[in-house]
Amino acid sequence: MPDFCCQSRVKAVFVKAVVLMMTVSLLAPESFARFDPKPASPNFYSLDQEVQAGQQAAAEIDRKMPLVTDPQLNRYIQDLGRRLVAVAPGPKYPYTFKIVNEKDINAFALPGGPIHVNLGTIQAADNEAQLAGVIAHEMGHVIMRHSTHMASQQAVGQLGLGILGALIGRGTAGQLAQAGLAFGVNSVFMKYSRDAESQADLVGTDIMHDAGYDPIQLAKFFQKLDESGGSRGPQFFSDHPNPGNRVQSVSAEAATLPRENYRTDSQQFEAAKEIAMGMHPYTAQQIAQMEKSGVNPNNGNQSYGNGSGRNRQEQVAGRNNGSYDNDVPEQQYQSLNHRDFTMQYPADWRAYGDANSEVTIAPQNGIVREGNQDAVAYGVIISGFQPENRDNNPNNQFDEGTHQIIDQLRQSNPDMRTTSREENFTVDGAKAKSIMLMGTSPLKDQQGRTARERDWLVTVQRNDGTILYMVFIAPDQDFSQLRPQFEHMVRTFKVR
Repeated sequence: MPDFCCQSRVKAVFVKAVVLMMTVSLLAPESFARFDPKPASPNFYSLDQEVQAGQQAAAEIDRKMPLVTDPQLNRYIQDLGRRLVAVAPGPKYPYTFKIVNEKDINAFALPGGPIHVNLGTIQAADNEAQLAGVIAHEMGHVIMRHSTHMASQQAVGQLGLGILGALIGRGTAGQLAQAGLAFGVNSVFMKYSRDAESQADLVGTDIMHDAGYDPIQLAKFFQKLDESGGSRGPQFFSDHPNPGNRVQSVSAEAATLPRENYRTDSQQFEAAKEIAMGMHPYTAQQIAQMEKSGVNPNNGNQSYGNGSGRNRQEQVAGRNNGSYDNDVPEQQYQSLNHRDFTMQYPADWRAYGDANSEVTIAPQNGIVREGNQDAVAYGVIISGFQPENRDNNPNNQFDEGTHQIIDQLRQSNPDMRTTSREENFTVDGAKAKSIMLMGTSPLKDQQGRTARERDWLVTVQRNDGTILYMVFIAPDQDFSQLRPQFEHMVRTFKVR
């Protein structure tokens, strides 16, 4: 009898333990509901080959696609990307994040980590969580190895296992590219199936949650694109086909995850979006025309969009409705020889001043009358500056002098404010700084309101402690169109 009672008590304790374990499991849905990011097979690429293939494709794409060069925007998208990478499952890929200066709402991922986001996506996102969701979705494609899985499937059909094994055995993605399995911007390996899209949605949802973003914002962004109909959404859905229940699927996955005090927005996002909204990205047709014409949109040697010889005041007034020229004329440059420097500037612009004084370079109609004096609406002012209260430390001298130049600029434009951090770089081997500012333009819009002006200050330290500086000026809405010419002038600036 005692033995029987003991056995009964043991059995009762065991039953209670099982019930307790089941209860805990039911109260912790994350332990069994989270999507398992297990890449599909077959996949004949090693991780190293996958990374190599993606980097080769990224180098090609970065030559063909116009990339946003604004330092604050690039810093923001990289910081956001790093926050998501910190919680991403799967291999530790060398992720990179870049912004394409394209109007369409879209983003794409290359094998092994390169991710590109169109500027139009930043403009369309209502908050940081929505933008984070788009990036997390693209990371889902990388983690699930969708591109190389699709390439492996096609390779089996085209080459057969024997030839495929021989190619991969050589250990380079270049051999695979020679077999027609390259991952270019128009590659079929970037047009995913509905199943792949669904998987990327689920992986992205979990990454958002782990990074502290409300996953439901990804569903809201998809819903926003869906409701936008034929305006700006179709390009995204062309490359990312809707599995059919995308919003419901993301919402269902989010519901299985424990609620947290999610972040939705940030001051950094608001600042980045303000910059993005002031830019006028290219259309897909314009980018295709550049490629057709053999133009590298990132080399600073071309003039895109509205020609620099047009009446810029009419453009600010909106008389051309923000349209761009369909042709992409080659920009010619001429040299300026000053006592203190040399540089190249657009051949159809005019230089004012002489070899021993301050110089202003502007396109036709770039200088306008404001009150009793002329003002630069489009162009660049180049001058020298002697810092006050010179410090024995050259670095402190340069920093202080740059701040004094900003104060000087504010005297002539009291509404001016800085919109970016100081970026350190070099010009012709000399220390240089880059600062973006926003102020009031001498131009007015069609309703007679004062337009906003973007000013890019570049300061260059000379050996004698003095500073040469350039102020590149354009109305905010036109600055991105002129930036290639501005950057070419900086690249060709030589200190004497």
